[in-house]
Amino acid sequence: MKRGVVVGTVVGTIALLIAIFWWLLSGVTLDVLHPTGQVAAAQRDLFWLTIGLSSIVVVPVFIMLVVFAWKYSDKTKKKSIYRPEWRSNHWLEIIWWGIPILIISVLAVVTWQTSHSLDPYKSIASNQKPVEVQVLALQWKWLFFYPEQKIAVINELPVVKDRPVHFTISADSPMSAFWIPTLGSQIYSMNGMRSQLNLIANKTGDYYGYNTNINGEGYASMRFTVKVRDEGEFNRIMAEAQKSPIVLDEVLYKYLSQPSIEKNTVYYRLADQDLYNQIVMKYMRGNLPKNHNSNTIQDDKNNSMHDMRGM
Repeated sequence: MKRGVVVGTVVGTIALLIAIFWWLLSGVTLDVLHPTGQVAAAQRDLFWLTIGLSSIVVVPVFIMLVVFAWKYSDKTKKKSIYRPEWRSNHWLEIIWWGIPILIISVLAVVTWQTSHSLDPYKSIASNQKPVEVQVLALQWKWLFFYPEQKIAVINELPVVKDRPVHFTISADSPMSAFWIPTLGSQIYSMNGMRSQLNLIANKTGDYYGYNTNINGEGYASMRFTVKVRDEGEFNRIMAEAQKSPIVLDEVLYKYLSQPSIEKNTVYYRLADQDLYNQIVMKYMRGNLPKNHNSNTIQDDKNNSMHDMRGM
């Protein structure tokens, strides 16, 4: 009778915890588990594979913990077989050493493969030219440059469905972390450095990106909206932005670079396509002279710019 009460209590407690967990997560959307991009989908699959393989060890261990605690408790020890001369069991040794070794071996192979296939620097295979976006982390906002369209925008990131996006990521502020959970791959942004990221969105809609690195009082508000649109709608957005009456030049940029939380989205026309390069390069050799042309900037970028690939 007592044993049935104990078993019922344990089962009831587990069921209650599961019910509470389910209730807390009901109606909650976890972006990392609902990917809308190729990279994020692969990362989600890797996550579940790792959880599944780990459960092969974790679940039996917790079950045995309960079983052994009950079997060898004071109330039941008289019923247990006492074997003081028992030393080992080859089959048990094979099980509790062999299974973890197999799991670790599988994870090692998977880690090796995904470290290369999901390399953020690796281009995504496509018959379409990637959209080039230069990302600049400021306090506490994101400034996106579209050099080919000659525009910039605060806290909004339009991209094309099923077309790769190549990001060049840097900062003019304390270190931040650029992350779009539904698309994948968190990448850090640092002063004077350029990191690369390749993503692709496979579903239209509005999604959110974040700064996941604590870098000041406004970091929690450092969010942006990713607008995934079809090709025609994306071109319309770009065409409207190119008509913006606000021109982003050095003077306006100095104002934008001041610490502030921007809640509104603003599109700018670029006065200088090399503005992004000049901002990044100023941490390498001080402020660039006015006559520092794009060819020189490109040479500096190739010869002097730190690459974050190994970080």
